[in-house]
Amino acid sequence: MFLFFFYFSANLAINALFFSDDTMHKIHVDEGKFNFIYQIPITIYSSLISGVISAIIKYSGLSENVVLEIKKEKKIKVFKKKKRDIFRKIKMRFILFFIFTFFLLLLFMYYISCFCGIYVNTQIHLINDSLISFAISLIYPLGLFFIPGIFRIPSLRAKDKKQKCLFKFSNVLENLLI
Repeated sequence: MFLFFFYFSANLAINALFFSDDTMHKIHVDEGKFNFIYQIPITIYSSLISGVISAIIKYSGLSENVVLEIKKEKKIKVFKKKKRDIFRKIKMRFILFFIFTFFLLLLFMYYISCFCGIYVNTQIHLINDSLISFAISLIYPLGLFFIPGIFRIPSLRAKDKKQKCLFKFSNVLENLLI
């Protein structure tokens, strides 16, 4: 749940960063009406940038890969030693994660507060852009997960070597895209 709210606040702050003089002028020319066509590039760019920030935060905050190292160990002595080391590593990661994200949330809150305090008439545009950008950032991973699946399903039904290569290709695509 924390990551969800962090993603949304990051999306809101990145969208606010994209409001320039040209955007403000376009809002004035359109008499305050929301121009969806003009805002499409801004929402796509902010969605991609906040997606990169979110991926970095997710990598540093989630620890399932580190825990999987413990599961692979067969010997009990080595398991106990690895467990201690990995738990220490996870604890440090979480402490750094929460300090860093708390600092970023404070920075986002300060910037958004200043932006909304100065540009009072653009708050609705900022919220609309942020909601569209957030929806895009929630939808495009579905496409990324779908692409390797296109190759994997036929490869699982295959019995010859040629189609077995599709499975390996889908694994490569999965590692590249996700």
